[in-house]
Amino acid sequence: MTIRYLSKDYAVGPQITPADIAQLKAQGFATLVCNRPDGESGDQPPFAEIAAEARKHGLEALHLPVVPGKITPADRDAFAALYAAAPKPVFGFCRTGLRAETLWADTRDRTQGDSPADAAGRR
Repeated sequence: MTIRYLSKDYAVGPQITPADIAQLKAQGFATLVCNRPDGESGDQPPFAEIAAEARKHGLEALHLPVVPGKITPADRDAFAALYAAAPKPVFGFCRTGLRAETLWADTRDRTQGDSPADAAGRR
């Protein structure tokens, strides 16, 4: 699994499976955020399966599906609010990680504003 830290409290990656949850917990994540709509592709596990496994491991799992290339101001507002309230650190994922990264970049001034340099120690 590829994990890329964008800040000390936010990292992104591609689609995960329930089998990845234990590793994410072991790496210290407290919250998982899925930015994919359910059923986007046939090989994608339903969010409910990921959420159920996350709960077993004491992680919060949140679903904020966004359409690739069509992130709206409402999506950005929802992400900023979700991130502010979420236990840290947060792992955001989608098919490739790009939507999760875009939401962070578009709202960084409203989330915590730390820079990629702040994440260097977490890589």
